[in-house]
Amino acid sequence: MQLRGFNSTSNRVFDFISLWILPAGYFLLLCALFFLPGRSLHHKLFYGLFSIPTLIALCLRPRELKELLREPVFVALLVFVAWALLSLSWGPRDEGIAGMFKPSLHTLLLFAGTYLLVRYRSEILQPLLFGAALVALVATTWFLFRFAHIYEPGMRLIGGGAFDNPLLSSHLFGFFSAYWLSVTMTCKRRQMMWLSVPAMAIMFMAVIGTGSRTPLVALTMAALWLCFICWNRRSIGLLIGLALSGVTVAFLFAQMIIERGDSYRLEIWKQVLHMIADHPWIGHGYSATLSVDPGVGINFQEPHSFVLGVLYYVGIFGLLPWLFFIFWGLLSSWRQRVQPLLIVASTLLIFGIGAGLTEGGGIISRPKEHWFLLWIPLALIAALSINQRARRLLTMPVQKLTVTGLQNLSNAAQVIEEDGLGPKVLRLTDGSFLKLFRRRRWYTSGNFNPYSERFAVNSEQLRLMGIPTPQVLNLYRLNDGSSAVHYAPLPGHTLRQVLQSITAPAVRQALVERFGKFMAQLHEKGVYFRSLHLGNVLVLEDGEFGLIDLADLRIYPSPLSLALRQRNLRHMQRYTVDKRWLFEEHFEALLQGYAVTASQSAVDNLHRQVLAGNTPARVH
Repeated sequence: MQLRGFNSTSNRVFDFISLWILPAGYFLLLCALFFLPGRSLHHKLFYGLFSIPTLIALCLRPRELKELLREPVFVALLVFVAWALLSLSWGPRDEGIAGMFKPSLHTLLLFAGTYLLVRYRSEILQPLLFGAALVALVATTWFLFRFAHIYEPGMRLIGGGAFDNPLLSSHLFGFFSAYWLSVTMTCKRRQMMWLSVPAMAIMFMAVIGTGSRTPLVALTMAALWLCFICWNRRSIGLLIGLALSGVTVAFLFAQMIIERGDSYRLEIWKQVLHMIADHPWIGHGYSATLSVDPGVGINFQEPHSFVLGVLYYVGIFGLLPWLFFIFWGLLSSWRQRVQPLLIVASTLLIFGIGAGLTEGGGIISRPKEHWFLLWIPLALIAALSINQRARRLLTMPVQKLTVTGLQNLSNAAQVIEEDGLGPKVLRLTDGSFLKLFRRRRWYTSGNFNPYSERFAVNSEQLRLMGIPTPQVLNLYRLNDGSSAVHYAPLPGHTLRQVLQSITAPAVRQALVERFGKFMAQLHEKGVYFRSLHLGNVLVLEDGEFGLIDLADLRIYPSPLSLALRQRNLRHMQRYTVDKRWLFEEHFEALLQGYAVTASQSAVDNLHRQVLAGNTPARVH
């Protein structure tokens, strides 16, 4: 009993971390620098709301590491970190060993936490990125407004919040400029472009305002990558826009770009290369310090190049895994480009690669602006790749369906279900089904995660769990913003129809008992089917149960809590016939079947819920 209670508590803690704490921590990681007074508070927020919760979650459920350890990007990162920590043995030891271990641990926990976030809250990932980008957009607009009022020739935009350096500020402005650019290229609704294009322009103006030139090169690389990874008609417009932007920047800001020369980059790189030549294979050590004076009486603490930084600290042996996880991340994004989020993440990584050509150099650090150039995009790519392979994310392309195409597809089809706007479910001439999902308001979650795509992902997930579901054949998006799923139906009849056809009470009782066991299996596997009722459960030809109408379904990390089980029961109690068969005539059989898989406390809770339930029934 004590062990069961401990498992229940650990499950609830794990669920709370995965479902609520990590999304909040990730959101603040992305946008908190725009409004926090300093970086130290940003560090603390990341540690308290992301890094430490991830560590607790992994301690509660170590098996979550299995998939991470099969991801090439994460394995290469582990090799890189292990080599960097090993280099402490030949590097200087001015700082304590524990202080050098912490940044490495937090970097690894960023990858682990992002993986947990994508695995258990994938539906919230796009809203999180979008929300953080909106915060960045509003803040940047305010920064530009203030800058315009105080501008004098030669001034460079820094911004507010935790920003204190125009170069570092340009990393975040460029990061979100690349985000809005990728949204413009991948968004399904043209209405979104009315926001994304102006947003991209504002973030790009901020990059120009910082006076930093490297982000301009990085954004050009990001735009070319987008044209390459998702070539379509918008790519032509992007190339034209890229050319016009280049001409405009060269015409309006040529003096600003040229007058600062190379900012001592060539002198710095020359000296750093001489230092690298002293220990080319193993580097100077992760704990080594770097101080370069290019002849102006100022010591620079970074080599102003990520590649040179890696070579200086950990040598060629450290550079190999570093190059590998970047290359593999981009290759994975290209292979799985059917997933729009991988297009976004890889574009952010390309921007980081471009920005890192002449900036930065610290290989492993605490959370700061440089994380936006490498670790944050790479962690997102690794998490998406893992869950894409596990088929927890969309794996098939969404096709555009014109009005003519819809008419041809539904020609001579039988209408199974309709509403005031027209048909909702059609049986096509070949026996397959087409289910239409009407366009929702633009600010609903259906805008980010269309219900047709939820149907497909949920169907695949349940099938992997051993629960029969319809086989999805195609996904469509319509010109009016609606979506559709084309699927092959399961052979069988609804449980409601089967129970209605049974005349022998004993046979009906046995079937209800089997359904009780099936319902308990769903709950124990974390499947919360909001629309669970006897019309959405099929009795297949082999006697097994299957599920249909899967858009309104969610899979939790752990067995469902008692509260969620109660909500499931309350929904079924709304249907008159379902209530009579399940909770009145054959209630003991339902409990007996439920008890085969579920705990005694869950069975007792179900019993109390039904006995105390006075929910009005709905005729069906």
